Amino acid sequence: PLFVTWKIGRDRRLRGCIGTFSNLDLHAGLREYAISSALKDSRFAPVSKDEVARLHCSVSILTNFEDARDYRDWVIGVHGIRIEFAGERGQRKTATYLPEVAKEQNWDHVEAIDSLLRKGGYRAAITEDVRAGLRVTRYRSEKVTVSYAEYMHSKQNGYHV
Repeated sequence: PLFVTWKIGRDRRLRGCIGTFSNLDLHAGLREYAISSALKDSRFAPVSKDEVARLHCSVSILTNFEDARDYRDWVIGVHGIRIEFAGERGQRKTATYLPEVAKEQNWDHVEAIDSLLRKGGYRAAITEDVRAGLRVTRYRSEKVTVSYAEYMHSKQNGYHV
């Protein structure tokens, strides 16, 4: 399980983030999701050639998956969370935030869960009963980030990032 996140500029605005919870070959997964997150994240236009020099790429390897007792059974800044829920027509839906997201956004548990529900496509009113009915999985991640400048420096010096 891994996610690749692209951010841009000094303020490191999100530019794309896509990943998988499936087990896969690390090298093939990095290649696939680096490209997908740069070019196919539906929230953004594809990364352009003009943006490349300002990019930062993060790879998060997801570990330590555990079923949470309820939607509050995770630590902000430590755990990522994945929720599963039934959509308005009964279809199974999922959404996730990596461990750093709730902390970066200054969200509490309720704000993070409500945002995840919206991210996952839930459009009805969010009540305590809706939150209580979620299946929540918490996880941790090992994250490495490299800027384009760092990547080019290591490449020119014969190192592999």
